[in-house]
Amino acid sequence: MQWPNSTYSKELFPSLGEGLGLPVFPENSPAWTILEPSSKLGLRAQLLDLISSSKDGADLEELECTYDDTQGAIFISKSAKIGPCVHIIGPCFIGDGAEVRHGAYVREYSWICNDSIVGHCTEIKHSILLPGAKAPHFNYVGDSILGSGVNLGAGTKLSNLRNDGKEVNVRINGKRHSSGLRKFGAILGENCQLGCNSVTNPGVVIGCNGFVHPNATVTGIYGPSSRIS
Repeated sequence: MQWPNSTYSKELFPSLGEGLGLPVFPENSPAWTILEPSSKLGLRAQLLDLISSSKDGADLEELECTYDDTQGAIFISKSAKIGPCVHIIGPCFIGDGAEVRHGAYVREYSWICNDSIVGHCTEIKHSILLPGAKAPHFNYVGDSILGSGVNLGAGTKLSNLRNDGKEVNVRINGKRHSSGLRKFGAILGENCQLGCNSVTNPGVVIGCNGFVHPNATVTGIYGPSSRIS
């Protein structure tokens, strides 16, 4: 299968550099392959390596949040802001300057990069928020990747599981293609803006600077600067 250029990390995240705290995406396959749970180069493996190499984090006992690290370690930068009534499940990484606001639910394998926001009553699970990405109000982000500058409107949900539980397909020009993943939410390129109460069906990819109208339901793969209603 020859995947569109807009499905690769270089097109979706052109400003992403290299360094501690940043994921490494596959160069010769679509960006969503990083979500493969068993991959030695996937989100899970990279996150565990990152946590093990990160030093001098915040003391969890001094924060107002509750947490569960029985299944994996939790690293929170000392410069991150963690609001009251937050619950965090490890393994999890929260980087410099990130903000996790009141009532958020940060589940296992959440990778919250520098200066990103997990907002009030937002739930994150097995996902990456690249630097400066925002899921600020009543959002669900499951098995997804948000590029730098992405903003989810209030109530926006990134659905990650088909109703029948089968493998997620991606749609290109009306045709379905196997993603190889049972759980796959959305890949949102840099600076995408999603309107309030919009929903992405499993297996959505939107290129850089995409715009989704409020209340829209999105299916398929879209190139950069797409407007979706």
